[in-house]
Amino acid sequence: MPKLDILIADMRAQLIFKIFTWGTRLLLFIAFLPSGLKKVMGERFTLIPIENPIGFFFEALYRTGFYWNFLGLMQLIACLLLLIPRTSFFGALLYLPIIINIFIIVSSMHFKGTPIVAGLMLLANIYLLFWDYDKLKRMLSVIFGKNS
Repeated sequence: MPKLDILIADMRAQLIFKIFTWGTRLLLFIAFLPSGLKKVMGERFTLIPIENPIGFFFEALYRTGFYWNFLGLMQLIACLLLLIPRTSFFGALLYLPIIINIFIIVSSMHFKGTPIVAGLMLLANIYLLFWDYDKLKRMLSVIFGKNS
């Protein structure tokens, strides 16, 4: 058995890591819930004026209409899937491209402090994917056609 498999199996057996994993899922749920709900309900996410590049960016997204709602819906689906034990792996998979996109946006637009928060959310999401390493490994072996 490879060392990473052993390490993750050992972690999964320890109560402290089980609690940490559930706490991580809950925090990521809480992080997406308000912004996802606002977008689904068709509300603006921020009141930053459009003279500011950040405000202009969010206003442009808001004015797309359905796309704005779609972004919120995907955030809600991802965070809800994280809380259901049977679907938590799929929730982490769906969460990943969303949080990568958010991280890139807030970093490239020079948000103050937000890249740190989004970066920590990205790391937390990666942790959750490694928590389900056996599922991730099986999925990647199917995609790339390799037996593990």
